[in-house]
Amino acid sequence: MKILKYAGLFLLFALLAFAGFIVYSMYTFYDPPRELVLDKSNSPDTIPCDSVLSVLSWNIGYAGLGDDMDFFYDGGKKVRGTRERTILNMDSISHFLKQQASTPLILLQELDVKSKRSYYINQEDTIIRHFARHAALAPNYVVDFVPIPPTSPMGKVHSGILSLSTPQPESSTRYAYPGMFDWPVRLFNLRRCMLVNKYPTDKGKKLIVVNSHLSAFDDGSLKKQEMESLRNFVLDEYAQGNYVVVGGDWNQCPPDVELTKFGDNYQSESFILSNIQSDFMPAGWKWAYDPESPTNRYLNEAYHPEKTFKCLIDFFLVSPNIEVIANKTIDLNFRNSDHNPIHMKFKLRH
Repeated sequence: MKILKYAGLFLLFALLAFAGFIVYSMYTFYDPPRELVLDKSNSPDTIPCDSVLSVLSWNIGYAGLGDDMDFFYDGGKKVRGTRERTILNMDSISHFLKQQASTPLILLQELDVKSKRSYYINQEDTIIRHFARHAALAPNYVVDFVPIPPTSPMGKVHSGILSLSTPQPESSTRYAYPGMFDWPVRLFNLRRCMLVNKYPTDKGKKLIVVNSHLSAFDDGSLKKQEMESLRNFVLDEYAQGNYVVVGGDWNQCPPDVELTKFGDNYQSESFILSNIQSDFMPAGWKWAYDPESPTNRYLNEAYHPEKTFKCLIDFFLVSPNIEVIANKTIDLNFRNSDHNPIHMKFKLRH
């Protein structure tokens, strides 16, 4: 009887602890407004329309997804790498970004501020202290304790997307993407968003630079809502005569890019690679990317150049009033991130 009594008490305690954890997670649930102004300036820099501009975008994988890593979400086993390797990755990422000093617009995704998975390194501070430029961070993953995987929980995650800019924008705004996972999964998942910087130009219109990171591990329904929201936003800005550049990690391929161009398509239960529909944007809008270079590698295993499946899911979208001069993927061999950076030169048409 005592065994049953103690077993019952233990079960009751476990249920109360679980209920308390769920209540706490609901209380601390990150739920920002649809539109959140991060920064405003009364003296922004004016962008001359006759100049050649450049933009770089890179998902840095919170400096925790180097070529030594596999990841449990992608069919691997690991949750995080070693502290030493994470620091090495962060140092290498910072060094690379310092070499991009001549690039006026830099868009970064998966940057941790205070997370267990990256050993609580403040990566925002690590990066921006090397740049005498404007910086804006839009949080998109703020959870006090992620309980999966049960054997080695991810724990605290505070992460976001960061836009660095040599010219001072007139505003930096976080726009929440619609859609959430079912309850209670939503309590421990990302709140996707786009980060929008707006710059005046010498022709009276504005340059709109969008940093975006779309959903990955869903059934496609969240990504569909996010894409529709993004399309409506950029079409509205373009209708006002503005110039629009969108860059980031789309977690899908551009239209007409072969899914198996860089090897057999590894099938993950949690991530199904797909293409954006060719008629998704009206005529004149351009998808800018380097068709010969992959931008992402799968994390079902440590990186093997000849074996690991690679794909192209990082690229730019530009409005019809922008001329794309050049674009390239910078091949870093996925040494310090599961993504390669992408770079585009462009010019605003009068």
